[in-house]
Amino acid sequence: MVTPVQPGLSRPAEPAPPGVPGASQEEIRRQNLGAVLRYVHVHGPTSRAELTGRLGLNRSTIGALAADLAAAGLVTEEAEAPTAARRAGRPSLVVSPRSARVYAHALSIEADRLRAARIGLGGRILDLREARRPSGMPVLDAVAPLAAFLRDMHRSVPDDALLAGGAAAVADTTRDGEGRIRIGAADEKLADALRAELPDGPGFVTGDMADIAAVAEHVRGVAAGVHDLIYLHGDLGVSAGIITGGRLVTGHRGHSGKVGHMVVNPEGLRCGCGSRGCWETEIGEAALLRHAGRAAGERGAVLDVVRAAVGGEPTAGAALGRVADWLGFGVANLVNLVNPDLVVFGGSLREVYSAGAGVVRRRLDGVALPASREHVQLRAAALGRDAALIGAAELAFGQLLADPLNAGVAG
Repeated sequence: MVTPVQPGLSRPAEPAPPGVPGASQEEIRRQNLGAVLRYVHVHGPTSRAELTGRLGLNRSTIGALAADLAAAGLVTEEAEAPTAARRAGRPSLVVSPRSARVYAHALSIEADRLRAARIGLGGRILDLREARRPSGMPVLDAVAPLAAFLRDMHRSVPDDALLAGGAAAVADTTRDGEGRIRIGAADEKLADALRAELPDGPGFVTGDMADIAAVAEHVRGVAAGVHDLIYLHGDLGVSAGIITGGRLVTGHRGHSGKVGHMVVNPEGLRCGCGSRGCWETEIGEAALLRHAGRAAGERGAVLDVVRAAVGGEPTAGAALGRVADWLGFGVANLVNLVNPDLVVFGGSLREVYSAGAGVVRRRLDGVALPASREHVQLRAAALGRDAALIGAAELAFGQLLADPLNAGVAG
């Protein structure tokens, strides 16, 4: 698996002091162009005056950079709308990303769904298609239907539109034809298969579902501005995206974050990975449904149990309480290990945490070290099911945001 440009905001370059070897003027200009484009990509329409203040560059430099980006067709510049609060004098031009013209392809191969989107610069979802992922479908078999979605979307793309890149988020846990849960790393040939199926585009990068959703929440969601966080994603399995110092931790070949396979209960159930008592056997969707006496495999079943628990149904309430307690136990261990400022709960764990937050927090406070737990915040993810697609788009835009005028976008 490949994880490209790291999340976080680019900062403008500072010239090297006289006589000290440093970046060339062209390199500084390239970095500053990226800083301006990334700012409006993340924050939306922004006046030149605000860019000047936020990025620490002078007005003439901001003006020249914005003009270059506009000439390249990446942003627009329009006069700021008059308001009563605006100071007298010449209005500042507002720089906006050209969302309808500059876009990325974003794919998510989920445990039970296939989703494809065209997402414009600025994070705007322009088009979205999805279909059920049949039980047992190998990752590479998802390439053809996803490519068909993208080709169909292309029919409505403006002639002057620019494709910045593509990325795919992949869940590594699925259900086989007999309904059994299977665990394994997503196929590393996926990027090549997508390129072969869509040879006219700029290619795809791929990554783990939790990693990519973590990027989305870090850039646009509940973790915006937080540089040390853990994003926990639940579906058939449990995995984590970990960001420290504003950078995604991917590990060897992108296989970090398999927190669902921490052994928390050696006397517990056998896990699909072959071990016994893994965390996901205690907090995964199957665990909640098992304790609630519900059948596994039904879409929406987790939400039904959570709603029943909130509504006072005793069996559902007991199931939710047990899973939330184990959730807090595992989070405490992760907090001791990583010492994040924030833990975000996504996928099906979002619903479990939202309904059982008090239980999760009590277990966390009882297990985690005071120095690690006292500052940590717990939050439900903000972006919902679109997090993986939004995060994939952020990765796909990485090259363009790093070097706006030389990214090689496809027309």
